[in-house]
Amino acid sequence: MKVTVVGAGNVGATCADVLAHREIANEIVLLDIKPGFAEGKALDIWQTAPINLYDSRTVGSTNDYAATANSDVVVITSGLPRKPGMSRDDLIATNAGIVKSVTENIVKYSPDAIIVIVSNPLDVMTYCAFLAAKVDSKKVFGMAGILDTARYRAFIASELNCSPKDIQAVLMGGHGDTMVPLPRYTTVGGIPVTELISEEKLNAIVDRTKTGGGEIVNLLGTSAWYAPGAAAAQMVEAIVRDQKRIFPVCALLNGEYGMKDIYLGVPVKLGKNGIEEIIELKLNDSEKALLASSATSVKEVMGVLDSMNLF
Repeated sequence: MKVTVVGAGNVGATCADVLAHREIANEIVLLDIKPGFAEGKALDIWQTAPINLYDSRTVGSTNDYAATANSDVVVITSGLPRKPGMSRDDLIATNAGIVKSVTENIVKYSPDAIIVIVSNPLDVMTYCAFLAAKVDSKKVFGMAGILDTARYRAFIASELNCSPKDIQAVLMGGHGDTMVPLPRYTTVGGIPVTELISEEKLNAIVDRTKTGGGEIVNLLGTSAWYAPGAAAAQMVEAIVRDQKRIFPVCALLNGEYGMKDIYLGVPVKLGKNGIEEIIELKLNDSEKALLASSATSVKEVMGVLDSMNLF
């Protein structure tokens, strides 16, 4: 089993590190355009193997896509990170060109690979990769919902002073300020969260979740990496081990939720074939309105990509 992570920055290296520690693949390839960068990160990770007792081999490559050949899963983290005051939409022009080039090179050497996008702005970069890959949309999708629900669940765990292990949640829509957390589908040890947290506090947690990425950018001066890297690794694990996990991911909708030709965060079943099923929840009128509003925002950004005439 072979997994490639394109982009050896903080998110990509964290993803590779988690994959190695959990022995999710025999070989993990890190690739980057900066000379020696991926090689150094991969070597550093490999040297933790005798300490942490795992066998997954990490190797690095500088812009040589031949090293990624025959990968089963590819995670693409390439692109510029957000800086303070920069919205995800500001990144589109530069990152679209990067993601297009990376995807085309990946498909050239690994035509059957399942592709997981982490690059921002997430929803439109996933759409960009789909257009570039020219493969079934079930094999090209984005990591957003797992990260967003992790933040949401972490905030709930802090509020209740309980274990995050017991919290389950669903979150839909675009990755960013228009995401749609669903308290009605959030439970703590099987108990609806609405029975444990007041509406006012829960709304505050939802609002904090929506701006969770920006909060970390303001604190660090750059994007988060531990949680995004771990979230991408969890998706890879579900695919490689055919776990049939139910996760919120950025998927192409073709009629689901009454929407077509849009990449949007929805719950899916994730396994060896990629997205094996898109799960349609029964949303109430308020939730439908929030999802529609989020979709409108995503469509606008997708329109920006279309207007660039890259494809």
